Amino acid sequence: CAILIIASGTGEFEAGISKDGQTREHALLAFTLGVKNLIVAINKMDTNNWSEDRYKEIIKETSNFIKKVGYNPKAVPFVPISGFHGDNMLTPSTNCPWYKGWVREVKGNTLTGKTLLEAIDSIEPPKRPTEKPLRLPLQDVYKIGGIGTVPVGRIETGILKPGMVVTFAPSNVTTEVKSVEMHHEQLT
Repeated sequence: CAILIIASGTGEFEAGISKDGQTREHALLAFTLGVKNLIVAINKMDTNNWSEDRYKEIIKETSNFIKKVGYNPKAVPFVPISGFHGDNMLTPSTNCPWYKGWVREVKGNTLTGKTLLEAIDSIEPPKRPTEKPLRLPLQDVYKIGGIGTVPVGRIETGILKPGMVVTFAPSNVTTEVKSVEMHHEQLT
């Protein structure tokens, strides 16, 4: 999941979605990197007095460009927030009585909520393909004295456990996994 935070201030939003704007670039990067779920938080709504017209304008423009990127706007919650004051972050705000909440349509289900936290909670965690063969692209390899060679990477598919025998491609080197760690914590 990616949260695209858009500044609603006059000029700020327009700069972000311009041809070379960062908002447009970040949405494209998220989609290109395989991020399936997107949440749009429309920030700084307090700076334009919680204008419903501004909110609707931003939704319209943002929906157009995220659709071109590859996202379905109907599956994207748009939440008006004020990060500075905490409005609509954890609890619904009284500053925007016109705001009835967000709606997401996903796999035939309609999900609703009012806050950014509820939008985050509505995202279903991705299914890990543990039944597939092990695929662990290496990011780095360390040679540590007294321990040996320590490959570092992220498991994309399959399962890795101590005691397993693995083969590295393309070198065809086979070895036994002595231990598995994540952020310096031993995993079993």
